[in-house]
Amino acid sequence: MARVSTKENKSIYQRVREEKGLSREKASELLEYITPERLERIENSKFDAKPDEIMTMAEKYQMPQLCNYYCANECAIGKHYVPEIQMKDLSQIVLEMLASLHSIQKSQDRLIEITADGNIENEEMDDFVNIQEELEKISLSVETMQLWVEKKIASGNIDFAMYQEAVEKRKSIKKS
Repeated sequence: MARVSTKENKSIYQRVREEKGLSREKASELLEYITPERLERIENSKFDAKPDEIMTMAEKYQMPQLCNYYCANECAIGKHYVPEIQMKDLSQIVLEMLASLHSIQKSQDRLIEITADGNIENEEMDDFVNIQEELEKISLSVETMQLWVEKKIASGNIDFAMYQEAVEKRKSIKKS
C-alpha cells in the first residue's frame, strides 16, 4: 500500500493518485513516461503539467474529470472559457437539465422579442442576460452528462463499443 501524505493542501493529481492507492513509483509505472520525480513536482505545483501528461493521468487513473480540471484551472485559454464541472449523479444532472430547459422554454418568446431586430436594447439587457445564464446552465448540464458518460466508460460501467455503435448509428440517421 502506498504511503499517504499528511499534507493538507494536496493537489487534485495527488489526491486522485492516493485514492487509487498508488505510490508515485507505482503511478509512474502506470503512467509509463512520467517519472516519479516529475510526478512529485506536478503534484506539488512546482512544474506545470503538460496537456498530454494530464490526458495520460486521466486515462490511466480512469478519471476523465482531470482533463476538465486542468482546462478550467490551469490552461491559460481554458481558464477563460471552460467551466469546471463537478461530478454528479445522473439523476441530479437530468433534473438540473430539465429545470433549465423548462425555464428557457418559458423565456423563449421573450428571447425572440429581444433578438428579432438584431439588436439588444438597454431595456432588454437584464432579460437577455437572464436568458443567457439559463442557456449556460443547459450547456453546463450537457457537459456534466458527457463527463459522467466518459467516467462510466473509463470505469467499465458503460460498454464503449456499444456506446460508440449507438453514436455512429445516430450519425448515420442524421445524414439520411
